[in-house]
Amino acid sequence: MTIVRQNALNTTVSSSVNSPETLTEKIIEAERMRDVLLLLKNLINSEEATVKLILDCLYDVGSVNLINQKLRVKPVNRVMKLIARMSKPVFRALALNWFKKNCPQLITNWLHTQVTFESIQNKRQEVAVEVAELQPYPIPQRENLSQEVKNLRSQVRLLAGISIIAIAILGITATRLN
Repeated sequence: MTIVRQNALNTTVSSSVNSPETLTEKIIEAERMRDVLLLLKNLINSEEATVKLILDCLYDVGSVNLINQKLRVKPVNRVMKLIARMSKPVFRALALNWFKKNCPQLITNWLHTQVTFESIQNKRQEVAVEVAELQPYPIPQRENLSQEVKNLRSQVRLLAGISIIAIAILGITATRLN
């Protein structure tokens, strides 16, 4: 058995939490944070064009980086980047709705944590954790697992190829119809 140290957060609570003065301060704080939330919603609605531009920039950078990281084969990489550019309007609409719905509250919560200044003490707490030694797989089972991995990789390649062909056919059909 091994002893592992783990940080536990203990917040200190003063004895005057229930005083009328503190209660009114908490009510005022809640009202002000609701005001911040409403102001952020208003800001997002009035600056919708700016939010769209920010989301577009994030999508451009994120999609290229994700495709470069996941797809190393050049032809597939290029095709996926084209698909990513074509799917940008759909992303923009979905991301804008998500942003309007969730971000004001997320930003308000984050700002509230920045201004609370609660006294937090970090105390180390000892936790007993049992560490078991891992036994490697027996040789026949390892060979079965490696064979399964090879089969799955070949299936993924096949599905990726079929998807690329289907998307290419769809693109060619769409361009010919126009």
